[in-house]
Amino acid sequence: MLAENLENLVQKERLQSEQRGEIRGIQKGRVEGRMEGRMEGEQASQVKIAHNLISRTDMDDATIADVSGLPIEEVIKLRSASKH
Repeated sequence: MLAENLENLVQKERLQSEQRGEIRGIQKGRVEGRMEGRMEGEQASQVKIAHNLISRTDMDDATIADVSGLPIEEVIKLRSASKH
C-alpha cells in the first residue's frame, strides 16, 4: 500500500513536470513568434521606406540606406528591381 502510494506520487509529479515543460515550451514559442513577427514587420517597413525614396526622390543609395536602415546592397537591389 505504501509502495503503491509512493509510486502514484512519483507518477503524478512526473506528469506535472512534463506539463510544466510543455507550458514553458509553448510560452517560449509564442515569445519567439512575436519577436519574429516584429522583425519581419520592421523589415517590410524599411523596404517600403527605401522603395518610396527611390521612386520619389533623387537620393543616392548610401543616403537611402542610411535613412531606411537597410544595408546598401539591399537598396541597390531594390533600385535595380524598380527599373525593370
